[in-house]
Amino acid sequence: MGEIEVVTTGERPDLDEQVRAAFRGEWPEFIFHDPVSAAHIGRVEEYFPRYDILLLDDGEVVAGGWGVPIRWDGSVAALPDGYDGALVTAVTGHESQAVPDALSVMAAAVKQGRQGSGLAGRVLTALRERAIADGLQRVIAPVRPTLKSRYPLTPMADFARWARQDGLHLDPWVRTHQRLGASILGPAPRSMIINGSVGEWEDWAKMAFPQTGGYVVPDALDLVNIDREQDRGTYAETNLWMRHV
Repeated sequence: MGEIEVVTTGERPDLDEQVRAAFRGEWPEFIFHDPVSAAHIGRVEEYFPRYDILLLDDGEVVAGGWGVPIRWDGSVAALPDGYDGALVTAVTGHESQAVPDALSVMAAAVKQGRQGSGLAGRVLTALRERAIADGLQRVIAPVRPTLKSRYPLTPMADFARWARQDGLHLDPWVRTHQRLGASILGPAPRSMIINGSVGEWEDWAKMAFPQTGGYVVPDALDLVNIDREQDRGTYAETNLWMRHV
């Protein structure tokens, strides 16, 4: 590994194709059909380019992450609803000229073949340092635990308490945050709501839904509820709020 360079996607639009190739497969297809994200992501990219970063190793995109600045008083009760809530809070706050005092880290990813080398932690650290340098007092994240999809029937409040003998969480992505000093605040219910027809969900999940009911879907953290009569599938994902600063 050479010297890691931190750049923004705005500074290096020439890397767009490389970014798509590196990270598109890091999330399940249904994640890309969140209507709240679709309605706000363009303005996020316009308003907050400073918090959309890439890590380059000898010019190669090896990791990246992004966040949005929000106004948050530090109390659990005042947390946004999760991923979607943070997006809406950031965009509406910016448009109403509310002064942000916190950064919500929305996502981070490491290129296939480069996992396990500490790059995810470096992404989180770079975003946290950038937020602090800008005078933001708090850094939080609606974390999507890596292992939660193996336990879709388990409430996030229970999953949040699962720890190893060393005291760190069972989940490796939660542990990455903890090793940087982050602590768990609690579940972010309805962090992301995704609706689609039964056919759309069958395409996204690559599986059949023969009857109405709740289904375990690959990479989904919670059940996907299918209503054949209404031709509707609904997924309400719970994330886990964590605080770094």
